[in-house]
Amino acid sequence: MPLKNKCVLPCSISSLFLSFSVICTLSFTLFLIFTSPHHPYPPPSQIPGLEDSIKVYVANLPRSLNYGLLEKYWSLPPDSRITSDPDHQIGSTPLPQNLSYPPYPENPLIKQYSAEYWILGDLMTPEKLRSGSFAKRVFDAREANVVFVPFFATLSAEMQLSVDRRVFRKKVKENEDYMRQKEVVELVRNTEAWKRSGGRDHVFVLTDPVAAWHIKNEIAPAILLVVDFGGWHRLDSKSSNGNSSEKIQHTQVSLLKDVIVPYTHLLPRLHLLENQKRQTLLYFKGAKHRHAGGIVREKLWDLLVNEPGVVMEEGFPNATGKEQSIRGMRTSEFCLHPAGDTPTSCRLFDAIQSLCIPVIISDNIELPFEGMIDYSELSVFVAVTDALQPKLLVHHLRSFSEKQRDEFRLKMAQVQPIFDYDNGHAGGIGPVPLDGAVNHIWKKVHQKLPMIKEAIVRDRRKPPGVSIPHRCHCT
Repeated sequence: MPLKNKCVLPCSISSLFLSFSVICTLSFTLFLIFTSPHHPYPPPSQIPGLEDSIKVYVANLPRSLNYGLLEKYWSLPPDSRITSDPDHQIGSTPLPQNLSYPPYPENPLIKQYSAEYWILGDLMTPEKLRSGSFAKRVFDAREANVVFVPFFATLSAEMQLSVDRRVFRKKVKENEDYMRQKEVVELVRNTEAWKRSGGRDHVFVLTDPVAAWHIKNEIAPAILLVVDFGGWHRLDSKSSNGNSSEKIQHTQVSLLKDVIVPYTHLLPRLHLLENQKRQTLLYFKGAKHRHAGGIVREKLWDLLVNEPGVVMEEGFPNATGKEQSIRGMRTSEFCLHPAGDTPTSCRLFDAIQSLCIPVIISDNIELPFEGMIDYSELSVFVAVTDALQPKLLVHHLRSFSEKQRDEFRLKMAQVQPIFDYDNGHAGGIGPVPLDGAVNHIWKKVHQKLPMIKEAIVRDRRKPPGVSIPHRCHCT
Protein backbone atom coordinates (compact mmCIF):
# COMPACT_ATOMS: atom_id res chain seq x y z
CA MET A 1 0.00 0.00 0.00
CA PRO A 2 2.71 2.56 0.87
CA LEU A 3 4.30 1.79 -2.52
CA LYS A 4 1.03 2.39 -4.21
CA ASN A 5 0.51 5.65 -2.36
CA LYS A 6 3.97 6.88 -3.40
CA CYS A 7 3.04 6.32 -7.04
CA VAL A 8 -0.30 8.05 -6.92
CA LEU A 9 0.93 11.60 -6.30
CA PRO A 10 3.52 11.77 -9.11
CA CYS A 11 1.09 10.12 -11.54
CA SER A 12 -1.69 12.55 -10.61
CA ILE A 13 0.59 15.55 -11.13
CA SER A 14 1.63 14.24 -14.56
CA SER A 15 -1.98 13.61 -15.55
CA LEU A 16 -3.04 17.06 -14.44
CA PHE A 17 -0.19 18.71 -16.35
CA LEU A 18 -1.08 16.77 -19.52
CA SER A 19 -4.75 17.69 -19.21
CA PHE A 20 -3.90 21.34 -18.66
CA SER A 21 -1.70 21.34 -21.79
CA VAL A 22 -4.44 19.80 -23.90
CA ILE A 23 -7.00 22.31 -22.66
CA CYS A 24 -4.69 25.24 -23.42
CA THR A 25 -3.97 23.92 -26.90
CA LEU A 26 -7.66 23.41 -27.66
CA SER A 27 -8.55 26.87 -26.34
CA PHE A 28 -5.91 28.52 -28.50
CA THR A 29 -7.06 26.57 -31.54
CA LEU A 30 -10.68 27.57 -30.98
CA PHE A 31 -9.58 31.17 -30.55
CA LEU A 32 -7.85 31.07 -33.94
CA ILE A 33 -10.86 29.45 -35.61
CA PHE A 34 -13.37 31.99 -34.35
CA THR A 35 -11.19 35.06 -34.82
CA SER A 36 -9.82 34.16 -38.30
CA PRO A 37 -11.59 34.08 -41.71
CA HIS A 38 -13.37 30.81 -42.50
CA HIS A 39 -11.33 30.39 -45.71
CA PRO A 40 -7.54 30.23 -45.94
CA TYR A 41 -7.70 32.73 -48.83
CA PRO A 42 -10.09 35.65 -49.30
CA PRO A 43 -12.80 35.24 -51.94
CA PRO A 44 -12.00 36.70 -55.38
CA SER A 45 -14.16 39.76 -54.76
CA GLN A 46 -11.88 40.75 -51.86
CA ILE A 47 -8.60 40.35 -53.71
CA PRO A 48 -7.29 43.76 -54.86
CA GLY A 49 -7.64 44.18 -58.62
CA LEU A 50 -10.34 41.53 -59.03
CA GLU A 51 -13.89 42.88 -59.22
CA ASP A 52 -17.32 41.63 -60.19
CA SER A 53 -17.39 43.78 -63.34
CA ILE A 54 -15.14 45.05 -66.10
CA LYS A 55 -14.84 48.77 -66.88
CA VAL A 56 -15.28 49.45 -70.59
CA TYR A 57 -14.66 52.66 -72.51
CA VAL A 58 -16.25 52.89 -75.96
CA ALA A 59 -13.86 54.41 -78.50
CA ASN A 60 -15.13 57.47 -80.33
CA LEU A 61 -15.85 56.33 -83.90
CA PRO A 62 -18.25 57.94 -86.38
CA ARG A 63 -21.72 56.43 -86.67
CA SER A 64 -20.95 55.47 -90.27
CA LEU A 65 -18.80 52.61 -88.94
CA ASN A 66 -21.58 50.94 -86.91
CA TYR A 67 -25.25 51.93 -86.87
CA GLY A 68 -24.85 54.10 -89.97
CA LEU A 69 -23.51 51.02 -91.72
CA LEU A 70 -26.78 49.26 -90.88
CA GLU A 71 -28.75 52.11 -92.43
CA LYS A 72 -26.73 51.64 -95.61
CA TYR A 73 -27.28 47.87 -95.54
CA TRP A 74 -31.06 48.21 -95.48
CA SER A 75 -30.92 50.37 -98.63
CA LEU A 76 -29.02 47.74 -100.64
CA PRO A 77 -30.58 45.42 -103.25
CA PRO A 78 -31.15 41.72 -102.36
CA ASP A 79 -28.06 39.63 -101.62
CA SER A 80 -27.37 37.57 -104.74
CA ARG A 81 -25.42 34.98 -102.75
CA ILE A 82 -28.61 33.38 -101.39
CA THR A 83 -31.77 32.32 -103.25
CA SER A 84 -34.10 34.18 -100.90
CA ASP A 85 -32.90 37.25 -98.97
CA PRO A 86 -35.23 37.71 -95.97
CA ASP A 87 -34.13 41.35 -95.57
CA HIS A 88 -34.96 42.52 -99.09
CA GLN A 89 -38.06 40.66 -100.21
CA ILE A 90 -40.41 42.21 -102.76
CA GLY A 91 -43.49 43.62 -101.07
CA SER A 92 -41.96 43.64 -97.60
CA THR A 93 -42.55 46.63 -95.33
CA PRO A 94 -39.69 49.15 -95.70
CA LEU A 95 -37.61 49.96 -92.66
CA PRO A 96 -38.71 53.17 -90.87
CA GLN A 97 -36.42 56.11 -91.52
CA ASN A 98 -34.17 57.77 -88.89
CA LEU A 99 -34.03 54.83 -86.49
CA SER A 100 -31.35 55.43 -83.86
CA TYR A 101 -30.65 51.71 -83.66
CA PRO A 102 -31.65 49.83 -86.83
CA PRO A 103 -32.13 46.05 -86.61
CA TYR A 104 -29.35 43.65 -87.55
CA PRO A 105 -29.81 41.61 -90.76
CA GLU A 106 -31.82 38.39 -90.77
CA ASN A 107 -29.80 37.21 -93.77
CA PRO A 108 -28.30 33.99 -92.32
CA LEU A 109 -24.92 34.62 -93.97
CA ILE A 110 -24.63 37.74 -91.77
CA LYS A 111 -26.87 37.01 -88.78
CA GLN A 112 -24.66 34.12 -87.64
CA TYR A 113 -21.95 36.71 -86.89
CA SER A 114 -24.13 39.23 -85.02
CA ALA A 115 -22.10 39.38 -81.78
CA GLU A 116 -20.83 42.85 -82.71
CA TYR A 117 -24.39 44.19 -82.65
CA TRP A 118 -25.45 42.78 -79.28
CA ILE A 119 -22.22 43.68 -77.48
CA LEU A 120 -22.41 47.31 -78.62
CA GLY A 121 -26.15 47.40 -77.88
CA ASP A 122 -25.44 46.47 -74.27
CA LEU A 123 -22.88 49.26 -73.94
CA MET A 124 -25.23 51.81 -75.55
CA THR A 125 -28.10 50.93 -73.20
CA PRO A 126 -28.85 53.63 -70.58
CA GLU A 127 -27.04 52.91 -67.32
CA LYS A 128 -30.26 52.60 -65.29
CA LEU A 129 -31.20 49.55 -67.41
CA ARG A 130 -27.77 47.89 -67.20
CA SER A 131 -27.84 46.56 -63.64
CA GLY A 132 -27.39 42.99 -64.90
CA SER A 133 -24.46 43.75 -67.23
CA PHE A 134 -21.03 42.47 -66.27
CA ALA A 135 -19.50 45.31 -68.32
CA LYS A 136 -19.64 48.71 -66.64
CA ARG A 137 -19.35 51.55 -69.15
CA VAL A 138 -17.03 54.42 -68.22
CA PHE A 139 -16.56 57.69 -70.11
CA ASP A 140 -12.89 58.30 -69.42
CA ALA A 141 -10.43 55.92 -71.11
CA ARG A 142 -8.02 56.32 -68.18
CA GLU A 143 -10.58 54.70 -65.85
CA ALA A 144 -11.21 51.72 -68.14
CA ASN A 145 -9.88 48.18 -68.02
CA VAL A 146 -10.42 47.87 -71.78
CA VAL A 147 -11.36 50.06 -74.75
CA PHE A 148 -14.13 48.69 -76.98
CA VAL A 149 -13.84 49.58 -80.68
CA PRO A 150 -17.42 49.92 -82.06
CA PHE A 151 -16.73 48.88 -85.64
CA PHE A 152 -19.17 46.46 -87.29
CA ALA A 153 -16.33 44.70 -89.10
CA THR A 154 -18.35 41.64 -90.09
CA LEU A 155 -21.23 43.67 -91.52
CA SER A 156 -18.73 45.81 -93.43
CA ALA A 157 -17.05 42.76 -94.96
CA GLU A 158 -20.29 40.97 -95.84
CA MET A 159 -21.74 44.08 -97.49
CA GLN A 160 -18.68 44.33 -99.73
CA LEU A 161 -18.88 40.63 -100.61
CA SER A 162 -22.54 41.07 -101.51
CA VAL A 163 -22.05 44.21 -103.62
CA ASP A 164 -18.73 43.50 -105.36
CA ARG A 165 -16.61 40.60 -104.17
CA ARG A 166 -14.11 41.07 -107.02
CA VAL A 167 -12.32 43.88 -105.17
CA PHE A 168 -12.67 42.46 -101.67
CA ARG A 169 -8.98 41.53 -101.33
CA LYS A 170 -7.70 44.63 -103.07
CA LYS A 171 -6.58 47.83 -101.35
CA VAL A 172 -8.45 50.14 -103.69
CA LYS A 173 -10.99 52.93 -103.23
CA GLU A 174 -13.65 50.81 -104.91
CA ASN A 175 -13.38 48.42 -101.94
CA GLU A 176 -15.51 50.30 -99.42
CA ASP A 177 -14.78 47.70 -96.75
CA TYR A 178 -11.04 48.35 -97.09
CA MET A 179 -11.60 52.11 -96.86
CA ARG A 180 -13.60 51.65 -93.66
CA GLN A 181 -10.92 49.41 -92.15
CA LYS A 182 -8.29 51.99 -93.00
CA GLU A 183 -10.38 54.73 -91.35
CA VAL A 184 -10.77 52.69 -88.15
CA VAL A 185 -7.04 52.03 -87.84
CA GLU A 186 -6.14 55.68 -88.42
CA LEU A 187 -8.66 56.91 -85.85
CA VAL A 188 -7.92 54.37 -83.14
CA ARG A 189 -4.14 54.22 -83.39
CA ASN A 190 -3.86 58.00 -83.05
CA THR A 191 -5.62 58.07 -79.67
CA GLU A 192 -3.79 58.46 -76.37
CA ALA A 193 -5.44 55.26 -75.15
CA TRP A 194 -3.84 53.20 -77.95
CA LYS A 195 -0.46 54.87 -77.47
CA ARG A 196 -0.48 54.10 -73.74
CA SER A 197 -1.03 50.37 -74.23
CA GLY A 198 0.09 49.71 -77.79
CA GLY A 199 -3.49 48.59 -78.37
CA ARG A 200 -3.21 45.60 -76.06
CA ASP A 201 -6.26 46.62 -74.01
CA HIS A 202 -8.46 47.39 -77.05
CA VAL A 203 -11.28 45.01 -78.00
CA PHE A 204 -12.33 44.25 -81.59
CA VAL A 205 -15.24 41.97 -82.55
CA LEU A 206 -14.18 39.96 -85.60
CA THR A 207 -16.57 37.02 -85.75
CA ASP A 208 -16.48 36.61 -89.53
CA PRO A 209 -13.15 35.00 -90.56
CA VAL A 210 -12.80 37.59 -93.34
CA ALA A 211 -13.63 40.61 -91.16
CA ALA A 212 -10.91 43.29 -90.98
CA TRP A 213 -9.05 41.37 -93.67
CA HIS A 214 -6.64 44.19 -94.53
CA ILE A 215 -5.77 45.38 -91.01
CA LYS A 216 -5.16 42.13 -89.15
CA ASN A 217 -1.48 42.86 -88.64
CA GLU A 218 -2.16 46.35 -87.33
CA ILE A 219 -4.73 45.25 -84.75
CA ALA A 220 -3.12 41.91 -83.82
CA PRO A 221 -1.90 43.19 -80.39
CA ALA A 222 -5.50 43.88 -79.34
CA ILE A 223 -8.03 41.55 -77.69
CA LEU A 224 -9.83 39.88 -80.57
CA LEU A 225 -13.28 38.35 -80.15
CA VAL A 226 -13.35 35.58 -82.76
CA VAL A 227 -15.41 32.43 -83.37
CA ASP A 228 -12.24 30.42 -84.00
CA PHE A 229 -8.72 30.88 -85.37
CA GLY A 230 -9.66 29.99 -88.93
CA GLY A 231 -8.38 32.62 -91.36
CA TRP A 232 -5.78 33.93 -88.92
CA HIS A 233 -2.05 33.72 -89.53
CA ARG A 234 -0.27 31.11 -87.40
CA LEU A 235 3.35 30.73 -88.49
CA ASP A 236 4.85 27.25 -88.16
CA SER A 237 8.31 27.99 -86.80
CA LYS A 238 10.92 25.30 -87.47
CA SER A 239 14.58 25.15 -86.61
CA SER A 240 17.26 25.16 -89.29
CA ASN A 241 17.89 21.44 -88.93
CA GLY A 242 14.34 20.66 -90.02
CA ASN A 243 13.16 19.60 -86.58
CA SER A 244 9.36 19.84 -86.83
CA SER A 245 8.91 19.59 -83.05
CA GLU A 246 9.36 23.37 -82.73
CA LYS A 247 6.32 25.13 -81.30
CA ILE A 248 3.92 27.19 -83.36
CA GLN A 249 4.29 30.96 -83.29
CA HIS A 250 0.87 32.55 -83.04
CA THR A 251 1.73 35.88 -84.58
CA GLN A 252 -1.82 37.28 -84.61
CA VAL A 253 -4.04 35.20 -82.34
CA SER A 254 -3.62 33.52 -79.00
CA LEU A 255 -5.83 32.00 -76.31
CA LEU A 256 -3.80 34.02 -73.82
CA LYS A 257 -5.20 37.35 -75.03
CA ASP A 258 -8.12 36.59 -77.36
CA VAL A 259 -11.60 35.27 -76.62
CA ILE A 260 -13.49 32.60 -78.54
CA VAL A 261 -17.14 33.66 -78.79
CA PRO A 262 -20.18 31.69 -80.03
CA TYR A 263 -21.83 32.05 -83.39
CA THR A 264 -25.38 33.37 -83.26
CA HIS A 265 -27.60 30.31 -83.56
CA LEU A 266 -30.13 30.43 -86.40
CA LEU A 267 -32.60 27.86 -85.07
CA PRO A 268 -34.99 28.40 -82.13
CA ARG A 269 -34.49 26.76 -78.75
CA LEU A 270 -36.11 23.40 -78.00
CA HIS A 271 -36.78 23.08 -74.26
CA LEU A 272 -36.09 19.75 -72.58
CA LEU A 273 -39.77 19.22 -71.73
CA GLU A 274 -40.60 19.59 -75.44
CA ASN A 275 -38.16 16.90 -76.51
CA GLN A 276 -39.73 13.89 -78.22
CA LYS A 277 -38.50 10.50 -79.36
CA ARG A 278 -35.88 10.76 -82.10
CA GLN A 279 -35.95 8.36 -85.05
CA THR A 280 -32.70 9.30 -86.85
CA LEU A 281 -29.26 8.35 -85.54
CA LEU A 282 -27.15 11.07 -87.21
CA TYR A 283 -28.06 14.23 -89.12
CA PHE A 284 -26.11 16.75 -91.17
CA LYS A 285 -27.22 19.68 -93.31
CA GLY A 286 -24.67 21.81 -95.12
CA ALA A 287 -22.41 22.07 -98.13
CA LYS A 288 -20.61 18.89 -99.12
CA HIS A 289 -17.70 20.60 -100.87
CA ARG A 290 -15.43 22.87 -98.82
CA HIS A 291 -11.80 24.02 -99.00
CA ALA A 292 -8.63 23.42 -96.94
CA GLY A 293 -9.53 21.74 -93.63
CA GLY A 294 -13.06 21.17 -94.89
CA ILE A 295 -11.95 18.45 -97.29
CA VAL A 296 -12.69 15.97 -94.51
CA ARG A 297 -16.38 16.85 -94.87
CA GLU A 298 -16.48 15.51 -98.40
CA LYS A 299 -14.84 12.25 -97.32
CA LEU A 300 -17.25 11.85 -94.41
CA TRP A 301 -20.17 12.49 -96.72
CA ASP A 302 -19.16 9.66 -99.04
CA LEU A 303 -18.70 7.31 -96.05
CA LEU A 304 -22.00 8.11 -94.37
CA VAL A 305 -24.53 9.03 -97.06
CA ASN A 306 -25.78 5.44 -97.53
CA GLU A 307 -25.58 4.34 -93.89
CA PRO A 308 -28.92 3.29 -92.33
CA GLY A 309 -30.15 5.85 -89.80
CA VAL A 310 -27.98 8.63 -91.24
CA VAL A 311 -29.39 11.68 -93.08
CA MET A 312 -27.01 13.90 -95.11
CA GLU A 313 -28.62 16.96 -96.74
CA GLU A 314 -27.10 19.72 -98.88
CA GLY A 315 -28.09 23.27 -98.08
CA PHE A 316 -28.07 26.13 -95.59
CA PRO A 317 -30.75 27.00 -93.00
CA ASN A 318 -32.00 30.04 -94.91
CA ALA A 319 -35.62 31.00 -95.45
CA THR A 320 -36.31 27.88 -97.51
CA GLY A 321 -34.20 25.41 -95.54
CA LYS A 322 -34.80 26.56 -91.96
CA GLU A 323 -37.87 24.40 -91.32
CA GLN A 324 -36.06 21.43 -92.82
CA SER A 325 -33.12 22.01 -90.48
CA ILE A 326 -35.37 22.34 -87.43
CA ARG A 327 -37.13 19.09 -88.26
CA GLY A 328 -33.89 17.26 -89.01
CA MET A 329 -32.10 18.32 -85.83
CA ARG A 330 -35.08 17.78 -83.53
CA THR A 331 -35.71 14.24 -84.79
CA SER A 332 -32.07 13.08 -84.66
CA GLU A 333 -30.05 11.76 -81.73
CA PHE A 334 -26.73 13.13 -83.01
CA CYS A 335 -25.79 16.04 -85.27
CA LEU A 336 -22.56 15.92 -87.27
CA HIS A 337 -20.18 18.86 -86.89
CA PRO A 338 -17.20 18.42 -89.22
CA ALA A 339 -14.69 21.15 -90.01
CA GLY A 340 -15.54 23.36 -92.99
CA ASP A 341 -13.58 26.29 -94.36
CA THR A 342 -12.91 27.03 -90.69
CA PRO A 343 -12.82 24.64 -87.71
CA THR A 344 -16.33 25.52 -86.47
CA SER A 345 -19.69 26.94 -87.61
CA CYS A 346 -23.07 28.04 -86.28
CA ARG A 347 -24.26 24.46 -86.88
CA LEU A 348 -22.81 23.47 -83.49
CA PHE A 349 -24.93 26.03 -81.65
CA ASP A 350 -28.04 25.17 -83.67
CA ALA A 351 -27.54 21.57 -82.56
CA ILE A 352 -27.30 22.55 -78.89
CA GLN A 353 -30.47 24.66 -79.17
CA SER A 354 -32.15 21.64 -80.80
CA LEU A 355 -30.89 19.21 -78.10
CA CYS A 356 -29.19 17.20 -80.85
CA ILE A 357 -25.94 15.78 -79.44
CA PRO A 358 -23.04 17.35 -81.39
CA VAL A 359 -20.52 14.95 -82.94
CA ILE A 360 -17.44 17.13 -83.36
CA ILE A 361 -14.93 16.01 -85.98
CA SER A 362 -12.58 18.97 -86.10
CA ASP A 363 -9.15 18.42 -84.56
CA ASN A 364 -8.24 22.12 -84.43
CA ILE A 365 -11.49 23.42 -83.03
CA GLU A 366 -11.58 26.08 -80.31
CA LEU A 367 -14.80 26.48 -78.32
CA PRO A 368 -16.36 29.43 -76.47
CA PHE A 369 -16.35 29.71 -72.68
CA GLU A 370 -14.17 26.66 -72.03
CA GLY A 371 -13.43 26.53 -68.33
CA MET A 372 -17.01 27.64 -67.74
CA ILE A 373 -18.39 24.78 -69.86
CA ASP A 374 -17.09 21.22 -70.15
CA TYR A 375 -18.02 20.27 -73.70
CA SER A 376 -17.19 16.61 -73.13
CA GLU A 377 -20.36 16.44 -71.01
CA LEU A 378 -22.61 17.44 -73.90
CA SER A 379 -20.74 16.50 -77.09
CA VAL A 380 -19.00 13.54 -78.67
CA PHE A 381 -15.46 14.24 -79.94
CA VAL A 382 -13.98 11.97 -82.61
CA ALA A 383 -10.54 12.37 -84.18
CA VAL A 384 -10.54 12.90 -87.94
CA THR A 385 -8.42 9.80 -88.56
CA ASP A 386 -10.88 7.65 -86.58
CA ALA A 387 -13.97 9.15 -88.18
CA LEU A 388 -12.65 8.34 -91.67
CA GLN A 389 -12.46 4.63 -90.91
CA PRO A 390 -15.44 2.87 -92.54
CA LYS A 391 -18.29 2.02 -90.13
CA LEU A 392 -16.35 3.19 -87.06
CA LEU A 393 -18.31 6.41 -86.44
CA VAL A 394 -21.75 4.84 -86.78
CA HIS A 395 -20.80 1.91 -84.54
CA HIS A 396 -19.42 4.33 -81.94
CA LEU A 397 -22.61 6.41 -81.86
CA ARG A 398 -24.83 3.32 -81.58
CA SER A 399 -22.84 2.27 -78.49
CA PHE A 400 -24.24 5.14 -76.39
CA SER A 401 -27.10 3.98 -74.19
CA GLU A 402 -30.39 5.84 -73.90
CA LYS A 403 -29.38 6.95 -70.40
CA GLN A 404 -26.12 8.44 -71.71
CA ARG A 405 -27.97 10.28 -74.48
CA ASP A 406 -30.43 11.72 -71.96
CA GLU A 407 -27.53 12.92 -69.81
CA PHE A 408 -26.02 14.70 -72.82
CA ARG A 409 -29.33 16.42 -73.51
CA LEU A 410 -29.74 17.46 -69.88
CA LYS A 411 -26.32 19.16 -69.99
CA MET A 412 -27.21 20.86 -73.27
CA ALA A 413 -30.44 22.19 -71.79
CA GLN A 414 -28.46 23.68 -68.91
CA VAL A 415 -26.10 25.63 -71.18
CA GLN A 416 -28.53 26.69 -73.93
CA PRO A 417 -29.02 30.21 -72.44
CA ILE A 418 -25.26 30.86 -72.41
CA PHE A 419 -25.25 30.98 -76.23
CA ASP A 420 -28.07 33.54 -76.52
CA TYR A 421 -27.14 37.05 -77.68
CA ASP A 422 -30.61 38.43 -78.33
CA ASN A 423 -31.94 40.44 -75.39
CA GLY A 424 -35.42 40.75 -76.88
CA HIS A 425 -35.32 44.55 -77.13
CA ALA A 426 -35.61 46.67 -80.28
CA GLY A 427 -32.24 47.71 -81.63
CA GLY A 428 -30.50 45.57 -79.01
CA ILE A 429 -30.94 48.41 -76.51
CA GLY A 430 -32.02 46.99 -73.17
CA PRO A 431 -30.97 44.72 -70.30
CA VAL A 432 -28.94 41.69 -71.35
CA PRO A 433 -29.78 38.21 -70.01
CA LEU A 434 -27.75 37.62 -66.84
CA ASP A 435 -26.63 34.18 -68.04
CA GLY A 436 -26.41 35.08 -71.74
CA ALA A 437 -23.56 35.28 -74.23
CA VAL A 438 -22.72 38.97 -73.81
CA ASN A 439 -22.05 38.71 -70.08
CA HIS A 440 -20.03 35.51 -70.54
CA ILE A 441 -17.88 37.20 -73.20
CA TRP A 442 -17.03 40.07 -70.86
CA LYS A 443 -16.25 37.61 -68.07
CA LYS A 444 -13.76 35.85 -70.36
CA VAL A 445 -12.18 39.19 -71.30
CA HIS A 446 -11.96 39.98 -67.59
CA GLN A 447 -9.97 36.77 -67.07
CA LYS A 448 -7.37 38.03 -69.57
CA LEU A 449 -6.71 41.32 -67.78
CA PRO A 450 -3.74 40.26 -65.58
CA MET A 451 -1.85 38.88 -68.60
CA ILE A 452 -2.66 41.96 -70.68
CA LYS A 453 -1.56 44.32 -67.93
CA GLU A 454 1.70 42.41 -67.59
CA ALA A 455 2.32 42.68 -71.36
CA ILE A 456 1.71 46.44 -71.28
CA VAL A 457 4.14 46.90 -68.38
CA ARG A 458 6.79 44.79 -70.12
CA ASP A 459 6.47 46.92 -73.24
CA ARG A 460 6.95 50.14 -71.28
CA ARG A 461 10.32 49.15 -69.84
CA LYS A 462 11.86 48.32 -73.25
CA PRO A 463 14.71 50.65 -74.24
CA PRO A 464 14.08 52.55 -77.50
CA GLY A 465 14.75 50.47 -80.58
CA VAL A 466 14.51 47.12 -78.75
CA SER A 467 11.81 44.70 -79.82
CA ILE A 468 10.62 41.64 -77.93
CA PRO A 469 10.88 38.56 -80.19
CA HIS A 470 7.79 36.56 -81.06
CA ARG A 471 7.20 33.75 -78.59
CA CYS A 472 4.83 30.84 -78.68
CA HIS A 473 1.38 31.56 -77.31
CA CYS A 474 0.37 27.92 -77.47
CA THR A 475 -2.14 26.37 -75.12
